[in-house]
Amino acid sequence: MTIYQPLPQVADSGHRFDQNRHWAASLDLAFEGRQQDGRPVTRLTRARHSGPLRVQRPFYPEGRHGCCHVYLLHPPGGLVSGDALAISAEVGPGAHALLTTPAAAKLYKADSHGVAWAQHTKLRVEDGGTLEYLPQETLAFDGSRGQQTTTIELGSHARTISWEILALGRPASELPFATGHLEQGFRLTRNGQPVWQEKQILDPGHRRFRGKWGQGGNTVQATLWTVGLEDEADAIEQLRADLPDNPRWAVTRRGGVILLRYLGNERNEAWAICQQAWEILRPGLTGQPAHVPRIWLT
Repeated sequence: MTIYQPLPQVADSGHRFDQNRHWAASLDLAFEGRQQDGRPVTRLTRARHSGPLRVQRPFYPEGRHGCCHVYLLHPPGGLVSGDALAISAEVGPGAHALLTTPAAAKLYKADSHGVAWAQHTKLRVEDGGTLEYLPQETLAFDGSRGQQTTTIELGSHARTISWEILALGRPASELPFATGHLEQGFRLTRNGQPVWQEKQILDPGHRRFRGKWGQGGNTVQATLWTVGLEDEADAIEQLRADLPDNPRWAVTRRGGVILLRYLGNERNEAWAICQQAWEILRPGLTGQPAHVPRIWLT
């Protein structure tokens, strides 16, 4: 993991543009489950931010006793060299939160110094809490360099359904992901014990990027994971029965984690499969039908 050192005094703007550039932003959220009129409600009780990361306000499109929807806002809309984003959220007992983003995140080409960006997301769900972490897709432009990590810490009876969708290059503009270096890390724990973790490096210069045993030259990948379903086998059979029949996705389970993977070249197809899988799995996980966030429709 990149360790950023304190920087010396810079210009009045607070920015610098050499190999030591570092523009940090952070967001720290907390959700608490309460009782109101004898029914559970979820409240956003903490929203601390620094730099261009924040939330506007919580939404309750499923009713005031339903899931709390929150949009993670990053006004610049993408990451450039030196950006360092830190996002954290805690979901308490009895709370149910859905986190998403208003648009696709963009990973821009590194500057002439090759300075990397970084984004680290750490989410904690306590016993009896439910988290849906469903950001819109990430688009990595040619020449982008950076590190992205996602850590989810679950209590023994916590539940989550989350995904990560990544598209490389801009095929429509005939600008493939021909150079660059991305590192992705995922870590999921239950009661402090790891139940799923992996790391991957996406580098067009590495043989894994083209090899059939690796990326295989594909430009779009997605992973959806779910923990907390009572009947995992039945959920998998339902996914296999209802999702499109094609070789670009597969589903399995390991250590109480259902994993759905997509590897192909169609960003819209990857999104559609993940959204449909979420709509299939959510009722069994939360007892509520899927309610598409309004921001996805704009």
